[in-house]
Amino acid sequence: MKDFIKFLGSRTFLINLGLAAVSVVLLTILAMQWLRSSTNHGEYVEVPDLSRLSVTEMRKKIEEAGLRYEVMDSANFNPDYPRFSIIEQTPKGGNKVKENRKIYVTVNPSGYKKVSVPNIIQVTQRNAESMLRAVGLEVERVTYIDQLGKNMVYYIKHKGKQVKPGDKLPKKSEIELVCGNGTIPGSARVQSDSE
Repeated sequence: MKDFIKFLGSRTFLINLGLAAVSVVLLTILAMQWLRSSTNHGEYVEVPDLSRLSVTEMRKKIEEAGLRYEVMDSANFNPDYPRFSIIEQTPKGGNKVKENRKIYVTVNPSGYKKVSVPNIIQVTQRNAESMLRAVGLEVERVTYIDQLGKNMVYYIKHKGKQVKPGDKLPKKSEIELVCGNGTIPGSARVQSDSE
């Protein structure tokens, strides 16, 4: 034990200990320099704002910035943005990222997806409107015909043409409901003939 303690205080041990400490410091400095150069430490690229750009324009901006991109599944159609334009991006424009970072973009589709017209024939106008709203269709107007069922839907029209339950229409399409006014067909004519 005495010899070991004497060795710890010897000149040989202290020289080796000093050399080991210098080696560790040098290796640490070299490793940090290598990491800094290989990861571009401290070097950032500003993400361009891609909002409302077409896919072609977006590609050009991404490449100019030294970034990559991935198109996510298209979202629901947004009428506030041009068709096939970028409506969302992650990370947002203005953020600082490393070069070659992937930017995720969402493209506005060409139009609303199509939905099936629900079966609202012989349903009250109020319930029919709720059923149409539930699938994403809108009631533009309600017209009335001589039919006994007051406020009962007899026909469905879109852009003046009759549609049937199950037909596909773009979401947000405006529908005309043709409902009964509570009179028997031809009863008004019969009354006027007898007068």
